[in-house]
Amino acid sequence: MTRPRLTVGQRSQRAFLIALSRIPTPILRILMRPPVNRNGERMSPDIALLMKITAAGDDYSDLDAVSARKVTEDDAMLFADRIDPCSIEHELKIADGLMATRYSSGQRSRGVIIFFHGGGFVLGSRASYAAPARMLAHGTGADVLSVEYRLAPEHPFPAAHQDALTAWEFAVKHAAEWGIDPHRIVVAGESAGGNIAAVLCQQVLGQEVQPLLQVLIQPVTDISERRPSQDEFADSPALSAKQVRWFMGHYLPEGTDRRDSCVSPLVSGRIAGLPPTILAVAGFDPLRDDGLAYAAALKDAGVPTEVIHESGLVHGYVSFTALSPASKQAMKRLVAAVAKRLANA
Repeated sequence: MTRPRLTVGQRSQRAFLIALSRIPTPILRILMRPPVNRNGERMSPDIALLMKITAAGDDYSDLDAVSARKVTEDDAMLFADRIDPCSIEHELKIADGLMATRYSSGQRSRGVIIFFHGGGFVLGSRASYAAPARMLAHGTGADVLSVEYRLAPEHPFPAAHQDALTAWEFAVKHAAEWGIDPHRIVVAGESAGGNIAAVLCQQVLGQEVQPLLQVLIQPVTDISERRPSQDEFADSPALSAKQVRWFMGHYLPEGTDRRDSCVSPLVSGRIAGLPPTILAVAGFDPLRDDGLAYAAALKDAGVPTEVIHESGLVHGYVSFTALSPASKQAMKRLVAAVAKRLANA
């Protein structure tokens, strides 16, 4: 996995944006007048600035998938923090057409986190999510296996879920070779990756080896129903209703049942017996209510569930850690929560 280098122009743009984001919060609050949501939560001023910048740019959902990937991968290089590489960053071939990167300190590991990136099942990559993967590895003491699952529209539903199951089986088989107990595997994902992680935990329910923990970050849990946060934040520059339609148009073949358990894990009924869960939501995310509904279903089924509610943030904050101090602090809180669970398991 080779990450492209920033051009001189991109480096200058990144430095300028970082400098803007470091304007003292009281001044930034006056300049930006951050919005307040229906729950009375105020957007973090640095996020309000970032949303204003994003809204002024081009919309990737006006492009074809290949062109959109180029735009969003370039954006990721600007927005994501530069995290020190791990001692071991090893590319692995899981199966034909399915690659992953294993991030490891090279020391005795607390477990392995199988991580699925976000991007609406159409965008995203191991390269663009290297920062959160490294943060998880450094901060938890666990290895991270970041999976390059196949993307739509070239590989529509259910290809990503097939790849996730293959990655799970690979990790279970090879964990001992990495010095890790296969019973200490965490399944994690963000946005579309959160959906993939949630579905995977349901798919392996009842097998001899179970996930130790599932970490669902702003997950897609129910495509079959529209909840209030989707209307409230329909015009969010971080994830608009238009962009969601674009994703689903590429991802779901015509006629797909949106209540299929691999599309909408919330309605599957396979909730009881799932692993303990950390579920993160953001106050200004159209997917917020989906995440909260899944958390409620887990709790009702007796699944130990910790909800991390980042009230001032937006969808995709894990990728904004260079330009948003609030996002970086949120990511640190998430990593600390995972580390605590691993330490006490």
